[in-house]
Amino acid sequence: MTEGTLGSASQAGLWIATIYIVGVIAIWFGPETKGKPLEDRAQKEQNMVAAKKVDKKKINAHTRPEGMPFNITKIGHVVLNVADVERSTKFYTEVMGFKVSDVYPEDIAPGGMVFFRCNADHHGIAVVGSMPGESPAIELNHIAFEVATLDEVILARNYLKKLNWPIDFEGRRRAGAQIAVEFRDPDGHRLEIYWGLDQIGSDGHVRPEEEWIWAHSLEEAIDNPVRGQDTSLHNPALYERLSPEERKRRRDHSIATQRVKLGHDN
Repeated sequence: MTEGTLGSASQAGLWIATIYIVGVIAIWFGPETKGKPLEDRAQKEQNMVAAKKVDKKKINAHTRPEGMPFNITKIGHVVLNVADVERSTKFYTEVMGFKVSDVYPEDIAPGGMVFFRCNADHHGIAVVGSMPGESPAIELNHIAFEVATLDEVILARNYLKKLNWPIDFEGRRRAGAQIAVEFRDPDGHRLEIYWGLDQIGSDGHVRPEEEWIWAHSLEEAIDNPVRGQDTSLHNPALYERLSPEERKRRRDHSIATQRVKLGHDN
């Protein structure tokens, strides 16, 4: 891949929802015999750590088989279970900027179902009012929505702040190098608005780990671009000059929320 293709490549009229699924690992330790557990707590903890180790070489060896009869071209839509479809409709229209395409009444979908669009597709996201309470955010890690410019990521962050909507993360991811702001919907689902995701060409070359630059504010990401990523703004006035104390506060908050999200502190 050339350096140019490593940078952002927004596709007009297309948003890409990226879903990262975190697998839930279950370990059965067997019954207790003669009043004593088969393994003590320390051994169980060691087993949990061992069970979560990742063999990168083994994982990277998996690939698309030759001669597959179909080819997925994009992730088309995501459907979320929610507790209150009216509350979710208010959020996805007024906070996220989607439009309602269709609504299923309760005789079709108990609790109702609403379809939302952000482009010509009938729906990119939908909600079903079947969830009894807030999402535990266990199976679904987060959903990401692409915007066309870095300016729009800053504008999205500023809009969320204007609404006093809590922000979990802002800055640059490591793998993929996208610059993003992350927050949650009313049911606790993690959402990301991003720009600048690395593009992978036909040669399959991926940005090496030593080029990752994790950033914990949008300003930090702008100040420290990765190779091939142009972080200049169309409107430089959007850049917020942060004090060292504020940068540290955002970094500490970002690291804490991302540790929980990635399973370190669960």
